[in-house]
Amino acid sequence: MTPDSFEALPLAAPLQRVLLELEYHTPSPIQAQAIPLLLQGRDLLGCAQTGTGKTASFALPILNALHEKPTRLKPKCPRALVLTPTRELAGQVGKSFATYGKYVKFRQTLVYGGVGQVPQVNALRSGVDVLVATPGRLLDLVDQRHLDLSQVEFFVLDEVDRMLDMGFLRDVKRVVSLISPRRQSLFFSATLAPNIVQLAETILHNPASVTIAPESTTAERIEQQVCFVNRESKRPLLEKLLKRQDQSDSQKLTIIFSRTKHGANKLAKSLCAAGFPADAIHGNKSQAQREKALERFKKGIVPTLVATDVAARGVDVKEVGLVVNFDLPNEPEAYVHRIGRTGRAGADGSAVSFCTEDELEYLREIEKVIRMQVPTWEDHGWHNAELAEKHLREKNLRSRSNHQPKSGGNGGGGRRNRRRRPARTR
Repeated sequence: MTPDSFEALPLAAPLQRVLLELEYHTPSPIQAQAIPLLLQGRDLLGCAQTGTGKTASFALPILNALHEKPTRLKPKCPRALVLTPTRELAGQVGKSFATYGKYVKFRQTLVYGGVGQVPQVNALRSGVDVLVATPGRLLDLVDQRHLDLSQVEFFVLDEVDRMLDMGFLRDVKRVVSLISPRRQSLFFSATLAPNIVQLAETILHNPASVTIAPESTTAERIEQQVCFVNRESKRPLLEKLLKRQDQSDSQKLTIIFSRTKHGANKLAKSLCAAGFPADAIHGNKSQAQREKALERFKKGIVPTLVATDVAARGVDVKEVGLVVNFDLPNEPEAYVHRIGRTGRAGADGSAVSFCTEDELEYLREIEKVIRMQVPTWEDHGWHNAELAEKHLREKNLRSRSNHQPKSGGNGGGGRRNRRRRPARTR
């Protein structure tokens, strides 16, 4: 029976105490299904939309185990390892462990690139229970013999889909080879593409599977719109959107997605010049710069953040009311993650995408993945009706082509020509 309250979960008293202080009463679907399985020691493959509470789903059971079975800290040997694709997400996970573990006696540290490694090495030397890390710096410290993963009891791969998108498959496999086979392994992802399931089969042992939403679908509380425009119309349309957002009574924070680092810098600079305070975050920014930009954004000092996909994956800000895809992503799954930055924790959100002629193919792939047609916003002054019609026409043409019966031959009436031949696979 799925628990309908956190009190019904067999979590230790220190965790129940902090959940009560946080006013967490009803677990989200992923939490209600995953936590009991993890408390039983099961491996898990979990899939849920962003913003549904996946971090608590694995942090609470791990903290519970650390409380119930405390051990003496061993230098360089963490008991729990959480692997994340980005520095921002590592910081977010670390904060969650600190919050939920307020009354649990445990020690954690974060390991990621972009900052000096000396403090990280010193923390590992003193011993930690929980290590949250990105793959690159983690393996650097392993190679330098500052870290030993052979004692890891709990292994979490967070945002597995993004990890693979960023090319970390080889690193992940190497990390797994360094961990004891006697471990509890957890996979959490917003989507379950075939390559993720295949990886899970090679690493997880008799896993339970929890899927809360259909893979690659978008949150129901997010209002989605697409604007068919010429490239030179993107900038004035964006300024119109930001002005409308600033004047609204809803959440004011906005995240704008750019496909490139250079484009993010250029866009943030031009918005500032137009009177819309904006910061940019991307892979070329130092960790200190990224953290400063995120802090200014969360506090509303700079209400607009221009980001690339890699940098924005770890941005978890509940007050984001608008996401703008200034450039459509060339990977359709990235669209799901992008718009998932709004509409979080039960709030409503809005996502607007700009589509130029050279992005029509991207839009078709996105609509195929999310299994819906994104509504068109026309009355904004820069609508390109011909482009919208072209998208609809080509989409209908492809749909008819995909459903058209195969020909049985040259049109003759003989029995041989009437026989259906098996479709050829490519």
